[in-house]
Amino acid sequence: MNHTACPAGHFNSSPRFVRRRLLLQPMCWALGAALSMSIPQGAAAADLAPVKFTTPNGMTVVVLEQHFLPIVELHALIKAGSSQDPPEKAGVANLVASLLDEGTTSRSSKQLAEQIDFVGGSLGAQASEDFTTASARILRKDIDLGFTLLADILQRPAFPKQEFERVRSQIHGEIASDNDDPGHVAMKAFNQLVYQTHPYRWPVQGTEETLNKITLSDIQSFYAKEYLPNQVILTIVGDVTVEQATSLVQVHFGSWKKGLAPHRPVRKPPSVEKKSTQFIEKDLTQSTIMLGHSGITRTNPDFYAVTVMNHVLGAGGFSSRLMDSIRDKQGLAYGITSHYDARAMPGSFWVSLQTRTETTNQAISSVLAEMKAIREAPVTDQELAEAKSFLMGSFPLRLDSTAKLAQVLGQVEFFGLGFDYFSQYPKWIDRVTKEDVQRVAKQYLNPQLYALVVVGNITKAKVRH
Repeated sequence: MNHTACPAGHFNSSPRFVRRRLLLQPMCWALGAALSMSIPQGAAAADLAPVKFTTPNGMTVVVLEQHFLPIVELHALIKAGSSQDPPEKAGVANLVASLLDEGTTSRSSKQLAEQIDFVGGSLGAQASEDFTTASARILRKDIDLGFTLLADILQRPAFPKQEFERVRSQIHGEIASDNDDPGHVAMKAFNQLVYQTHPYRWPVQGTEETLNKITLSDIQSFYAKEYLPNQVILTIVGDVTVEQATSLVQVHFGSWKKGLAPHRPVRKPPSVEKKSTQFIEKDLTQSTIMLGHSGITRTNPDFYAVTVMNHVLGAGGFSSRLMDSIRDKQGLAYGITSHYDARAMPGSFWVSLQTRTETTNQAISSVLAEMKAIREAPVTDQELAEAKSFLMGSFPLRLDSTAKLAQVLGQVEFFGLGFDYFSQYPKWIDRVTKEDVQRVAKQYLNPQLYALVVVGNITKAKVRH
């Protein structure tokens, strides 16, 4: 759950965080106006100089001073996500995150919301596959309150029984709503085909079946095992000095007791070794198609070459080959995209589109043809130059607010990318050659072995693949 007095400034739009309170509108306007201002781009890449230290209880702290606006973002990354959910109980990590601000041993959910709303700030938590994040955003003058509330929900969640039941019921409703969306249905089925027995196969929210198996004891056990200071990366970005941040961390997190870090056996998702398909019948006029296979980790040395290759293939919007072929030349789809979901363990590669029922086979064949073509011949000089120019030019936009900076810094530390990432990213992209693009296309694209999901009027579509 998320408490925020300024929805327009909040960086997380996940459907899990739909409840928002609006109080003290004048203060909200003041913070919203500040948040709408961008950090100067000149300070958003090569000039960044974060300071990192480790507390006596093992917490990793990263501080980045940004004095352009009177805002501070506190961003805690806990190294536990849905991939750590107990077998057959998918959804535990998400439920834990959703319940963090639903009451602590010293504050009720209402009190937490009123206190953060009173200063026009935000407080919330969210689980993903590899980690969970909890964050607070406040004005500089309210930094002590921000630390107080974030520390409270991380160290002293009460997990009230009635809130557990209510939040679980709410997630059930969200899942039911998702089941009416052919895109969600296709993605869920695709992940089952690609990840097979790996934990990545489950939605972060879990499923109707797995949610019903989760007990309050499961929530408490997961929290006790995973929420330890030595499992946390705390990123502090904004109008604060390193000295202030160090003192506040000691005051608010110093008594959090270190624990034994959970054993993390490396479980690489299995490769797609044969073509697999799933056709889901729905009375629709369009087919929703997902086609792909296993992908790469975020730490794969080829990540940057794959990023350039995929931009040319399908991630580059109207300049991509898939869009040019399938939308512009053949008129088969309004939009189409390709994506590499690079995670701590190998994620997936997928192409997603919607097309008229009667053109389903043509669209699938065209996707496979483009995957094959980028493997067999080098990209053009113009394609390479445009892809690199866009990726390098858009990089600062990922860093133009305290919230974005805190998120990226936390993940840079989580994946061990090094703080030179901010100055090196454009250089790593610029070094990619046409030969690199073709090499990674041959290595990480497979138009022969793939998973295919089609949601729609299967009888009428007569899918041949």
